[in-house]
Amino acid sequence: MILNKGGRKMKILVNKIRSLTEQSAGTWGIVLEDLDRGAKWISNGDELFYAASVIKVPIMVAVFSAVERGEISLTDELILKEDDFVGGSGVLQHLTPGTSLSICDIVMLMIIQSDNTATNILIDLVGVEHIVQTMKEAGMEKSTFYNKLMMNNPRPKGYNQITANDIGKLLKLMATGKLASEEASKQMIAIMKKQQIKDCLPEKLPSPYSNFNDGMTPWELAHKTGWIPGTRHDVGIFYVGQRKLLATVLSKEEDDLLSKQILAEIGEEIYNYLQESSIDI
Repeated sequence: MILNKGGRKMKILVNKIRSLTEQSAGTWGIVLEDLDRGAKWISNGDELFYAASVIKVPIMVAVFSAVERGEISLTDELILKEDDFVGGSGVLQHLTPGTSLSICDIVMLMIIQSDNTATNILIDLVGVEHIVQTMKEAGMEKSTFYNKLMMNNPRPKGYNQITANDIGKLLKLMATGKLASEEASKQMIAIMKKQQIKDCLPEKLPSPYSNFNDGMTPWELAHKTGWIPGTRHDVGIFYVGQRKLLATVLSKEEDDLLSKQILAEIGEEIYNYLQESSIDI
């Protein structure tokens, strides 16, 4: 555990989260960083986890990097082909071949609905090597990317893997406007705030449509989930009132319902911490 300049309330948050993950027989990799105070907690930061759909965040970054270099434009349109269709999450697999979509819309579907077909289209667009290079440039030292999603590949060269530290680095660059460009970072955060899969970190938070006059603080979460049986992640940036906190929470070798429950309770504790500490930044 590493805790810098955390203060009493951050230590209380850390203890609460530790008590939640201690209920689990699985392994958890966590990075929390209070972006206002500089407090940071790391648990199993360099442990490797199967990336699942969290890998879609660096893929999005690679697309925006290609836009910044002038190689593509977000308004460019791509034609959906039947050969593009793969299973799992997402809606594109159910659309009519020949449908035209902008790159911006395809990125949106990859992130907010975790669309696997959209993901593979974007991997083909920018290339595996560019995605790997983008990850290296962001300081993702231990994470790896090899494969498109939902493909039958009995002899893969390697696996898509991430660490909590590496995802934390990527999110911090995004939160501080240093990923691809300041404008690109803002655009990526805006996309992640539109996330439709909300059954992990934000599950127990007040409805975004609540009347916050009852003392609850308005919030947003720019995030991306990832799931395969036994592995469940949620990573993102909390915005609660004027407060900001980066949270990377990865898990493996745990019952799916329990991991989802723990993630929801972690999200609630983070919200409470940011709400209670918003008056004494």
